[in-house]
Amino acid sequence: MHMSPKRLFGTFLIPAIVCTVLVWTYLRSGFSGRAVNTQLSTPSSTVSNPGEPLPHTNFIDGVAKYFIDYPFEGPSYGDCFGALGQRVQIITSWINVTSANKPFHKAIERVSKSMFPFIQNPTKQKDDDHLAALRDSFIPGSRGIVMAVGSQDFRYACHSVLSIRTVLQSDLPIQIVYAGEKDLPSASREILGSLATGIEFLDILTVFDDNSMQLEKNWAIKPFAALASKFEQVILLDADSVFLQSPNELFSHSGYVDTGALFFHDRLLWQGAFPDRHKWWKREMKNKTPSPMLLKSRVWTEGYAEEADSGVVVLDKRRTPIFTALLHVCWQNTKAVREETTYKMTYGDKESWWFGLELCDVPYTFEKHYGAIIGSLKERSPQGGTADVCAFNIAHVDEQDRLFWLNGSLLKNKHVDKKEFELPTHWMIDAEWRKGATKIDMSCMTGGKATPLTEGERSILARTIEVSKEVDAKYSLV
Repeated sequence: MHMSPKRLFGTFLIPAIVCTVLVWTYLRSGFSGRAVNTQLSTPSSTVSNPGEPLPHTNFIDGVAKYFIDYPFEGPSYGDCFGALGQRVQIITSWINVTSANKPFHKAIERVSKSMFPFIQNPTKQKDDDHLAALRDSFIPGSRGIVMAVGSQDFRYACHSVLSIRTVLQSDLPIQIVYAGEKDLPSASREILGSLATGIEFLDILTVFDDNSMQLEKNWAIKPFAALASKFEQVILLDADSVFLQSPNELFSHSGYVDTGALFFHDRLLWQGAFPDRHKWWKREMKNKTPSPMLLKSRVWTEGYAEEADSGVVVLDKRRTPIFTALLHVCWQNTKAVREETTYKMTYGDKESWWFGLELCDVPYTFEKHYGAIIGSLKERSPQGGTADVCAFNIAHVDEQDRLFWLNGSLLKNKHVDKKEFELPTHWMIDAEWRKGATKIDMSCMTGGKATPLTEGERSILARTIEVSKEVDAKYSLV
């Protein structure tokens, strides 16, 4: 059977190169005690003698030339996810070890622009060091919240900003990312900026080249927003996410501290319903061993449909592997790739986050439970008995199994009525979902313990509804 050079390289030669580069990396850094999976470091800490030429320059240049000469192009982007992950691992090892050596630095820049053309900043010259400039734009020691907001999300962003600042008293800076004036007009930005201190705005089109992104008011902007943000440590939020605890607590999650990447599970639904999705995932994983986190996944091991709820994503871009894996996630959300594969195989951006890190062999953490439900009690029969919890929103818990945040706003059903808020009374977790047939049909969870919200939780959500109604009335948002 004939195999194209691209598939041949991805199937046989890439793993050999990965091993060679990683062994060389270990030999270069082993006596310093540094692992490959390190945080971003200054050139002086990466090479013992920055003026000393590193060995194997011809080898690195040869690999770089091959990557550039044989880019991953359509059609059949779906066959490239795993091989791109292997290439990203090679780039990661180069960044960790050779960033102070000019020829290697140039190789990194040439290859990264070839793999990820969106990183070329439209305000800079084409031959500038775009990847290095992006990394240099991160403010050392910074932490913050990033929300990708367009006109369709503007109202919920107002609610979220007020809740974070006035209800939860979080002082984290908030960066609102949008894709040009048509996406989020200046009048809307002025309103958002007036709601609280520490709010700033970033037009993603001034950071990345939109030719491959083509961000058309959809989920695709989210990973690019996380990558472009000036914060080293990023909490990426959907505008309609609602917190019951301060989002600052996300940075203290032990899994995030350990791995630098924290994700949350979706609902456990539709077992066996998407066999093509699972076949594709496993085909692109054929050259690597599943991570310990993936082996815990009931989606991976039992064939359920949805793994991730990307309403909240937490990333530490100081760590080189996180930074480079995020490039893979962004690639999955470029227009050509998302239309041909990502958004056909999965639902929007949700699965691209963990899959990108998994394919780049970067550790990550998921919350230990699949999505909970938060809503109101519904008796199973007129005679009473154990009740289900029914709602249109899902919830997530912290490490102590306390309610942390919910996805979907505090409207009863934002797809049906834009005015009706509803204060939840109960929640349930680790039980069976009865999914509504459409977005206008309520879902329920059954067979578990219906837990009432605490007085403190109800107070936080009641206050969030109050400030949301106030801003709705002040700016006629409904």
